[in-house]
Amino acid sequence: MKAYINILTVFFLLVGLTSCEVIGGIFKGGMWTGAILVIAVIVLVIWLFTKMLGGNKG
Repeated sequence: MKAYINILTVFFLLVGLTSCEVIGGIFKGGMWTGAILVIAVIVLVIWLFTKMLGGNKG
């Protein structure tokens, strides 16, 4: 049940933030800020998927 709540949370975040608004806001802050934020989001998504799929069993 907890996995469904996590998936729903990610889904609503993705629906709530349109890509044009996010990209526009990131690049107003500058290229390096945008690059750091994109990398941080990618790392966060990978971490969430590993947690949902049962990572760190050992």
